[in-house]
Amino acid sequence: MRQVRAFAEEQVKSLTNFESDIGEGVTAGQKVLPMTTAGCYAPGGRYSHIASAVMSVTTARVAGVKNVFLASPPKNAEEGIDDAIVYAAHYAGADKILTCGGVQAIAALRYGLFTGAPADILVGPGNIYVATAKRLSYGAVAIDMFAGPTEIGVIADKDADAHVIAVDIVSQVEHGPTSPAWLVTLDRALGEKVAELVPPLIADLPEPNRSAGAEAWEKYGEIVLCPTREEAVVVSDLWAPEHLEVQTSDLNWWLENLRNYGSLFLGEEVTVTHGDKASGPNHTLPTMGASKYTGGLSVHKFLKVVTFQRATKEASAMMGAVSARISRAERMEGHARAADVRIKKYGLQARL
Repeated sequence: MRQVRAFAEEQVKSLTNFESDIGEGVTAGQKVLPMTTAGCYAPGGRYSHIASAVMSVTTARVAGVKNVFLASPPKNAEEGIDDAIVYAAHYAGADKILTCGGVQAIAALRYGLFTGAPADILVGPGNIYVATAKRLSYGAVAIDMFAGPTEIGVIADKDADAHVIAVDIVSQVEHGPTSPAWLVTLDRALGEKVAELVPPLIADLPEPNRSAGAEAWEKYGEIVLCPTREEAVVVSDLWAPEHLEVQTSDLNWWLENLRNYGSLFLGEEVTVTHGDKASGPNHTLPTMGASKYTGGLSVHKFLKVVTFQRATKEASAMMGAVSARISRAERMEGHARAADVRIKKYGLQARL
C-alpha cells in the first residue's frame, strides 16, 4: 500500500493548476478537481482480489475523492467477503464496504444504494457481467475502462531465460480460459524452448487454475519470431498487450520505441505479479487493444481538469468582433448577438 500510495502521489504532482496571460488581454487557466464519489469493485469469485481493493481505494484517496466505497461479493452465504479484502479496503480508507457482487454491486454503487452518494466514477476489474454493467453506465458516470480477459506479452532475445519466461506466461493464463499470452522473440531456439516448457508448468498448477491455463494457452497462446527488434516493436504494438515484459539487452531502446501497452516491465527482475500486487503502478489496465488510446487506472482517472477564463473590457470587445463573425458564418445568430452586446457596451467599433 505504501508503494501504491507513493506512486499515486507522484502522479498527482504531474497535474497542476495554472492561470496565465495568453495575450490580447485574455487570462485563462485550469483547475484540477477530484470527483466527489468513487465506486470501487474488488472481484471475489474464482480468486479474491485483495490487490484490487488496495489499488482502487488507495488511488482514489490520494486523488482527494470525498466518498470512496468498495463492493465485493461474498464467498458464500455464511462467510461474507474475504477477510483480507475487507481489511485491505478498510486500511486503504474506504468509507463503506458493500457485501455485494456482480451487476447488483455496480448498480448499488452507481445509484448510491446503501451509501447515500451515487458514484461519479466506477472502477475495478470484474467478470463479463461487471464489465458490461460498467459499460452500460458509461456516460452517466465515468468508468476506468471496459476490461476484457487478462493479457501478457513478452519480448525476449537470445540471452533471456526461457524458464523464467515460461513461468511468467503460466502466471497469467491461470486467470481464465480466454486470457491471451504472446511471446515475441528474436531467437528461434528460445521460442521453441518456451513452447516446450509451458505445458508441463501449467499441468503442475492446482485446479481450477490448471484447466483454465491449459485452455488459454491452447486457444490464445502465440509465439512469433521476428528478425529485427524494429519488427518486434511493430508486432507488439499491434497487439497492444495489457502487460508487457521486456527481457532483452538495451532495455532503454525498448522503453523509447514501444508505444502500446498497459504497463511495461523492463528486465527479468520485474514480473507482472509484482505489478499486480506490490510494485506501485496500478494493476487495472487496458485490454483488447485499448492501450492504443488509453492507459490504466491512475490518480488522473479520479481527477477532472476544468478551465476558466477572464478578459479586460477591451479584450471582450475585440473577441466579440471575431466571435460574431465566426458565429454568423456558422449561421448561429444568437451566438453572434451575445458577442454584439459586448462590442456595443465596451465601445469598440469592429474594423476587421
